[in-house]
Amino acid sequence: MTKVVVVGDRLVSSETLKEAALKLNIPSPIEVVEFQWYSDLTKDQFQEKILLIEKGGPEAVNIPEGILEAIVDADYLLVHIAPVSKAMIEAATQLKLIGTCRGGIEHIATESVKSKGIPLIHVIRNAEPVADFTLGLMFTETRNIARSHQGVMAGEWRKSFPNDPYKTTLSNLKVGLVGLGYIGKLVVQRLNGLGVEVLVYDPFVDQEVIKAEGLKVDFRTIEELFSEADIISLHARVTPETTNMVNHSLISLMKPSAYLINTARAAILDKEALVEALQERRIAGAALDVIWSEPVKKDDPLLQLDNLTLTSHIAGDTIDAIPRSPYLLRDVLNAYFQTGKSDMLMRL
Repeated sequence: MTKVVVVGDRLVSSETLKEAALKLNIPSPIEVVEFQWYSDLTKDQFQEKILLIEKGGPEAVNIPEGILEAIVDADYLLVHIAPVSKAMIEAATQLKLIGTCRGGIEHIATESVKSKGIPLIHVIRNAEPVADFTLGLMFTETRNIARSHQGVMAGEWRKSFPNDPYKTTLSNLKVGLVGLGYIGKLVVQRLNGLGVEVLVYDPFVDQEVIKAEGLKVDFRTIEELFSEADIISLHARVTPETTNMVNHSLISLMKPSAYLINTARAAILDKEALVEALQERRIAGAALDVIWSEPVKKDDPLLQLDNLTLTSHIAGDTIDAIPRSPYLLRDVLNAYFQTGKSDMLMRL
């Protein structure tokens, strides 16, 4: 008997995760034990729980009642956004793998997972939507699409903008990506298709493997990337090492004509450094889908900037991304079971 524990939530039901679990290529018979995490909350209430996790990790919220007992002899654990806490990892005696299917992994006690040597497969459920949205923000910011719309709706027929000295087509610009994970690779594919030169900083990827995958990129140090790129797009995950990684020092290396795009996590970008650079016109502009305090407060200095595009954390919000995620996780896990390799196996 192979035991799989699944934890559903308001967005992805345990029934859907169970259906995916039963199609895993693991020894049968398969026993699936289901839990639900805050599935009865309203959308706003559930969003509050998500924000607690993103700020405080898995220990900042409650875990489902009874899961510590159920996980003791579990072989696999599948979750969407429910917490995988230190207590859960410590209780598990024979866990062979953890699978999750959401944007980040803030909900997982990664240090505990690492200390036990448990493989963690992280399927980014909305990678395609985020990659599309990232490209959209590049066009929006460099060509003032949102600012022009805002002006027209307010009765203004704007023809001039802060980045007027630098306006050009995307094909004339070098795009630098910080992080070349699953989403970063999808962004590269789109930029390659448009004939845009791409620079990459990611010290953890095998450059030969990237070339073998057919991705056309040039690798740089992070300082070189910030100095050379015309658009810098952030795709790193939050760790102690990456928190506030993009700081005054790196931003000071950017060209006056350069733009910064963030569809990853707010915490990797130093807010004060970005605000100062935009206020002083030391860079041409920025576009953010992730903000340090969501929803943004009315007195936030971000709202006073005329060279910044803000969206309300919607990069991954499409009708099919979340419902499909357990089946995407199933397919990735089965490929991993077959080959022993996966781009989505986390390096902890």
